[in-house]
Amino acid sequence: MAFSVNTNAGAFLALQNLNKTSSSLNQVQSRINTGQKVASAKDDAATFAIAQKLRGDVAGLNAVKGSIDRASSTLDVAIAAGEAVSDLLIELKEKAVAAKDSGLDTASRTSLNDDFKQLRNQITSIVNNAEFNGTNAVKNSGSAITAITNDDGSNSITVAAQDISLTGTKVTITAGTEIATAGAASAAVTKLESSIANVNTALSALGSGSKRLELQGTFVNKLSDSIEVGIGNLVDADLAKESANLQSLQVKQQLGLQALSIANQAPSTVLGLFR
Repeated sequence: MAFSVNTNAGAFLALQNLNKTSSSLNQVQSRINTGQKVASAKDDAATFAIAQKLRGDVAGLNAVKGSIDRASSTLDVAIAAGEAVSDLLIELKEKAVAAKDSGLDTASRTSLNDDFKQLRNQITSIVNNAEFNGTNAVKNSGSAITAITNDDGSNSITVAAQDISLTGTKVTITAGTEIATAGAASAAVTKLESSIANVNTALSALGSGSKRLELQGTFVNKLSDSIEVGIGNLVDADLAKESANLQSLQVKQQLGLQALSIANQAPSTVLGLFR
């Protein structure tokens, strides 16, 4: 090749290699700074698109977690109310059985009836206050409890409302039920026994729904974690490897600068021809 002071091919080649090294060095530094080997679409368009789709799935699952947590809390309140009502019904039965004794004096019967009415009215108070986030699943015409279960909200779990109020069909005593006489007490015992059985059945339905939500919540958490790991496998940088590459490229850059300097000095050797 002819020797020229106008065109320094060696310098051009050294500069190309140096630019390539600098570009690789910038890429490695970006990976170390972000912790990702694919931080944007220009790094790897296909992988970035896949990762973004998976991030969307994770965002949807986060909404599912919130929905399940809300539904679970609503169910917890409903179950607490059902258990309280069941306990009250047992106490009411005790009062009613005691009032069946025809040998009771008037004062004792009146006292039992007063206690009975107070406990009976407490059922209404508990049912009316068993509300969470605007949802009451145990009152008359109560709302069913629903939670979404997948990342696009197309599937859901629904737990039916359970009316355990004094105006429903499960609790067969009413707001006017009393035990002022032995006959009334006997009738009340029969109604209370069926009420206890009905409320326990309602509690079983609520408890089963709560367990189903718990299992779904556990699955969603595991699924979300698995997707997060998958995203990491796609886009996360191997920092140990990148650290080694960084040191290698830094040395290569220094050598490239020296090579460029030597190449730039080459044309000056032509001066020796004129001495």
